[in-house]
Amino acid sequence: MARFSRMKVLNTMLDTGLVPVFYHPNVELAREVAAACVAGGCPLLEFTNRGDHAWEVFTELERYCARELPELILGVGSVVDPATASLYINCGASFVVGPLLNPEVARACNRRKVPYTPGCGTLSEISQAEELGSEIIKIFPGKEIGGPGFIKAIKGPCPWVSIMVTGGVEPNEASLKGWFDAGAACVGMGSNLITKELLKAADYQGIGANIRVTLELIRKIRAK
Repeated sequence: MARFSRMKVLNTMLDTGLVPVFYHPNVELAREVAAACVAGGCPLLEFTNRGDHAWEVFTELERYCARELPELILGVGSVVDPATASLYINCGASFVVGPLLNPEVARACNRRKVPYTPGCGTLSEISQAEELGSEIIKIFPGKEIGGPGFIKAIKGPCPWVSIMVTGGVEPNEASLKGWFDAGAACVGMGSNLITKELLKAADYQGIGANIRVTLELIRKIRAK
């Protein structure tokens, strides 16, 4: 059962503006990254379903967060089918993210009051996702679909759409300004934020610093 309500999760995504995205098969390393997110000031982490037994790693990570990092909202990413969504929800996922839109995933999440953020690439998909109950829509892959210009074009006729961009977002002012100025509500960031180099060096303080600086840039851009 999710530790956080649907509204708490959605409002935290919108208020924070950043969802770190991460996967690793090592539970201990995953715990360190989760702690680095909190140390960097971000109360969100999307752990992606990208490896064998990933749900087992997620389960142990969620248990650790509930015990040691109770403020961290842990969700699952890369979900494409309702069975996988239900598995992770039963393991404690507080939100579900997918690279595509699957109506059955939306229904499974709605039954448990868990937010579902599907990946969409057209206005028709975005509209369908909203009809299925999704509040925040993921644009993926953001850069390849059309970059900030695509979001700006979507927000013209549909200003009510809340968009999370994943893919092509970099932790620097120019990139973040482009996305947020175009109308993004928040951004998802993986290897550009939690880099392979920092993971290899076990530099968790460096990961926390990256997150902290990125959040400061987002606040600065939004304040203008």
